[in-house]
Amino acid sequence: MITLKDAQKIVEGCLKKAREENMMPITIAVLDTRGVLVSSAMEDNSALIRPDIAFAKAWGCVGIGFSSRAIRNLYGAQPEQTHFFNAARAISGNKIAPSPGGIMIKKGDDVIGSVGVSGDLPDRDEICAIAGVEAAGLTYQI
Repeated sequence: MITLKDAQKIVEGCLKKAREENMMPITIAVLDTRGVLVSSAMEDNSALIRPDIAFAKAWGCVGIGFSSRAIRNLYGAQPEQTHFFNAARAISGNKIAPSPGGIMIKKGDDVIGSVGVSGDLPDRDEICAIAGVEAAGLTYQI
């Protein structure tokens, strides 16, 4: 599982990238493979529900096994998939956000957690998530 030290490096890397890109204030959630919050940060002036969105992007990754971008791409692609994701969202208490910005964190071939970022456009949130994982010297899965 992801360590606190690595989770904090991811948060720092996300924040650094967001400021380099002059992004809107972001919120980051790093979870372990059980979906438990390990580290998080919320920049000044982040919107009220950004922590919930960042958590849901990350939780969907470890809960379903796909990045939040892949979930978005699959959601609605076929009736069976729509039914599956609707059920998964209901069962999880709406802890799944089908919007880019949530990615799986890997060490070697093993998934060790996930990170979700929210605050700017979804594609830019994902760029921050990637930068954070790379800053920790880990790899990711989109």
